[in-house]
Amino acid sequence: MGRKQAIVIGAGIGGLSMGIRLQSLGFDTTIVEKLDAPGGRAYVRRTDGFTFDMGPTVITVPHFIEELFALGRDRADLTADDFPTEIVDESKRIKDGISGGPNTSRYVQIVPILPFYRIYFDDGTFFDYDGDPEHTRQQIEELGEPGDLEGYERFHEASRAIFERGFLELGYTHFGTVGSMLKVAPDLLKLGAVRNLFRFSSKYFKSDKLRQVFSFETLLVGGNPLSVPAIYAMIHFVEKTWGIHFAMGGTGALVQGFVKKFEELGGAIAYNAPVSQINVSRESGKKVVTGVTLADGTVMAADLVVSNADWATTYGKLIEPKYRFWNSDLRVKLTQQSMSLFVIYFGFKADGKENDKLRHHTIILGPRYEGLLKDIFGRKVLSDDFSQYIHIPTLTDPSLAPPGHHAAYTLLPVPHNGSGIDWAEVGDRLMDVVFTFLDERGYLPNLKERLVCQSYITPDYFEHTLDAYLGNAFGVEPLLVQSAFFRPHNRSEDIGGLYLVGAGTQPGAGTPSVMMSAKMTARLVAEDFAVPDEVVSGKASPELSYR
Repeated sequence: MGRKQAIVIGAGIGGLSMGIRLQSLGFDTTIVEKLDAPGGRAYVRRTDGFTFDMGPTVITVPHFIEELFALGRDRADLTADDFPTEIVDESKRIKDGISGGPNTSRYVQIVPILPFYRIYFDDGTFFDYDGDPEHTRQQIEELGEPGDLEGYERFHEASRAIFERGFLELGYTHFGTVGSMLKVAPDLLKLGAVRNLFRFSSKYFKSDKLRQVFSFETLLVGGNPLSVPAIYAMIHFVEKTWGIHFAMGGTGALVQGFVKKFEELGGAIAYNAPVSQINVSRESGKKVVTGVTLADGTVMAADLVVSNADWATTYGKLIEPKYRFWNSDLRVKLTQQSMSLFVIYFGFKADGKENDKLRHHTIILGPRYEGLLKDIFGRKVLSDDFSQYIHIPTLTDPSLAPPGHHAAYTLLPVPHNGSGIDWAEVGDRLMDVVFTFLDERGYLPNLKERLVCQSYITPDYFEHTLDAYLGNAFGVEPLLVQSAFFRPHNRSEDIGGLYLVGAGTQPGAGTPSVMMSAKMTARLVAEDFAVPDEVVSGKASPELSYR
């Protein structure tokens, strides 16, 4: 009997991680990708000698990457400890040199970034978030109000407890039943992990600045700090424990490493191959996936299909309504989507002073915090003020731009396309406003005169190029009522042999979570297809080692 066939829709980080996992489980896997190159949201744009990562730029938990690169054909290693004790101790965080383990370093070079972020407030003061205990406390004393340092100690312990329970113990839990969620609910209630994150942080800090510092991170995974559950306080500890890292050559270099690994394991990728339909048949009264049909009419048969496409698009556009009950058109319509992004990519001549104010990762918060969040997520309007995240990777890796130049992007959270905003009308004006701001505020003086190239994407790019419903940038919004069991499931409830992976499913958005979702889905596939224990356990695989 031959090897079973698997198809993965989408060559994003989730799809590539899933492809590697499926090959390690013994499936012959083909990834079909709409675009002309891999990456999905992590696609790479190249122009005039500049290289721009279009999407995720923050890498954490390098252990997850090392684990993928260590897998072998028919050696899945799915029963190993998800968080070996030697990688959890905060004192083991890598602060210089090479972050990646020996297997990772065969494919891509990953280095630590310090500080993690420089966070500017509207009055020009800033907080360097670097995970260093003493430096953090020093800055809290300088920026905070009386009592905030003691509040931080309590916040730190509360976040640690949430991290240990919510991430280390439950991070890989697939909440496929109500019972699986009810079992852990009392613990999360006791930890205060279900109140919204901003209220959670406000309990410990009087300073508005510190409330922002210790709640903004959820915006990097599509969550509104005013409504995301406080279990996301774990992000603080995830970053504090493992740090923030960068793939030399950009995130695109990590993507290419995943492609190489997948192909070494025997997998194949078809580009320029958009899927028009996931094919389903009824066998003995059950709905079972049979493969996919591409936009050009090509029918590809498979024993299982994993979609790394947007959840709402997967069910709403690729599967006929008659095959769907739990993931109906009504559910798709009622599910709230994350906000979107306006991202400007620009190359400019260096003046040697970029590092005076900016760092590799810089957050510039606007004059309003709560009001701006309500405009983006609630009222869905484009405000006159804005906050932004600036990424200048050439401060770390000059090879991404011609000599004497920098490559950068700046990202603004904006409403998704449920807003009705005409981006063709406002895009050029908004780009000019942002450039003027960076120039006049002294972040990048004389920027307009130094520009060599510039372009931007809007929610229209997410909707029409990446096929994300309403142009969302991070999938389903991480609300309490859209988390755990209530978040889309990695195993389809409607159709046998259909699975999901990526930002829109469990556990959620963000590069580490997307890689986690692949492992969770792989475990479900192994269970459903009775993959032999020796393959699942990876007993023949060499022992993983970590720096």
